[in-house]
Amino acid sequence: MDHATPNLPSRDFTTTAEFYGRFGFTENWRDDNWMILERGGVTLEFFPHPELDPAKSSFSCCLRMDDVQSFFEDILRSGVLEKTMGWPRLHRPKAEEWGGKVGALIDPDGTLLRLIQEAD
Repeated sequence: MDHATPNLPSRDFTTTAEFYGRFGFTENWRDDNWMILERGGVTLEFFPHPELDPAKSSFSCCLRMDDVQSFFEDILRSGVLEKTMGWPRLHRPKAEEWGGKVGALIDPDGTLLRLIQEAD
């Protein structure tokens, strides 16, 4: 099966692993230069970027999911707040004109993860 894994920045691997671990990601690999986290069929790979300013980050990726609402609820239960400023933060999935749902997670490093569920 073809697949892609986004490569995202992390100011600190331990902080990143703990954040994503709160809603089900487990560490599959880590050395000084790379970390891989997995949750079900979602794999996120991280590289060190200790000087990153989250307020100026332009990193992003799309997570295309079968049940975006369930994933959103898992993140919300982990303590990530729905808000419009700062990071980390969460945006509730909403129905889009094209028939799908789209929400968002902004992680502690300012990376935008779009949470997408295709139309039925």
